[in-house]
Amino acid sequence: MREHHRAASAELLRQRHHGPGEPRGSRVVSLAAMNLDPSRIQRDIDDLSPDLREIAARIHANPELRFEEHRAAAWLAEAVEKRGIQVERGLAGMPTSLRARIGRGGGPHLAILAEYDALPEIGHACGHNLIAAGALGAFLALARQKDAVAGTIDLVGTPAEEGGGGKIRLLEAGAFEGVDAAMMFHPFDRDLLAHDTLASAWLELQFRGKPSHAALAPWDGNSALTACLDTFRLIDGQRVHFRDGVRVHGFIKSGGQAVNIIPELAVAEFSVRALDTEELARVRAIVERCARGAAMASGAELTLVDQGGYKNMVNNRKMARRFGEHLRALGRSPLEMDPAVGTGSTDMGDVSHALPAIHPWIAICGKGETTCHQHAFAERAASPAGQDSMLIAAKAMAMTCADLLLDPELRQGVREEFAQRKAGASAR
Repeated sequence: MREHHRAASAELLRQRHHGPGEPRGSRVVSLAAMNLDPSRIQRDIDDLSPDLREIAARIHANPELRFEEHRAAAWLAEAVEKRGIQVERGLAGMPTSLRARIGRGGGPHLAILAEYDALPEIGHACGHNLIAAGALGAFLALARQKDAVAGTIDLVGTPAEEGGGGKIRLLEAGAFEGVDAAMMFHPFDRDLLAHDTLASAWLELQFRGKPSHAALAPWDGNSALTACLDTFRLIDGQRVHFRDGVRVHGFIKSGGQAVNIIPELAVAEFSVRALDTEELARVRAIVERCARGAAMASGAELTLVDQGGYKNMVNNRKMARRFGEHLRALGRSPLEMDPAVGTGSTDMGDVSHALPAIHPWIAICGKGETTCHQHAFAERAASPAGQDSMLIAAKAMAMTCADLLLDPELRQGVREEFAQRKAGASAR
């Protein structure tokens, strides 16, 4: 079966760059002229697969939280450096970021992005270990032909996707300056090429009341915890006014000092999400209004702390569909989107507003079996089946990179779509 999929993909690439039945060398821009041989990509990733599986398993077994991914970043860098490729560390002031670069330059500049941070307590329940090893595999397969790459390909290690916004820091530091297109994949329970993600904002709400003995003189106190709890209730009462796709969820980080003290300080953290930044701003204003009202009712003081957030993902359909063609040739059956399933947020959304980008979702388990941020999903991220999907994603990404290098019509289509979407957003 693997040989069948490999042959199907090789034929797709041959037709893409030579035309059906067209002899090699018959086009002005041909593989002979460009030297890069896309038909090698699958074989090279299969050859790399023992190392890629080992790195994915090692990162999974050693989960590290945002901005603390020192071992994961080091393992990725070592895997690149031992193949004679220089690695730049500490981009944008983040010790766990990295970038490696191959190619002759003078052509398209592409970026393959890796994530590798884990979640508190539930580890790699978002499958970032697979994202990291898959990105590494795509890059290393292309690096085997680095002298033939008529352009530039970066592997960019991006820390702290889980709430830290590492890609935003990289954008602000100019790490994506001159990059023509960026890509990554994300594990899921189904294959989706261009599924939306939500714009998001994180808020910390700090309520400060007046302490007093909870039995002796409760009337002399103002409960910060009551204000905090009332905020949750007021937000729930406003949900009827939220548009479809909006998500507001939070938890209490601190709720008091002792059972016999009227709570002086209570702290809650909220995530506010919406389909676009305009609706996000509207819903955020509602959340802040609820917090102010609750604080006023309890005689507490409110401090709002903006903890940042992400833009919604704008998938480049032209690029995503080309990725999908390779995915189908590899034996998968992806949908473009699935309105029946929810979505989250990612700092890849911010990248997609700055340059053409894709963020396809790749199944590592059966549909509906489990999903991101669940214990069972963390188990699937360590499974042989999850690693198999990682290798398929690596192949599809590497072959999409090859297409972007070799197909000027695809590059033009990707640029035009991005320009049209950006113009449309500016006009709103």
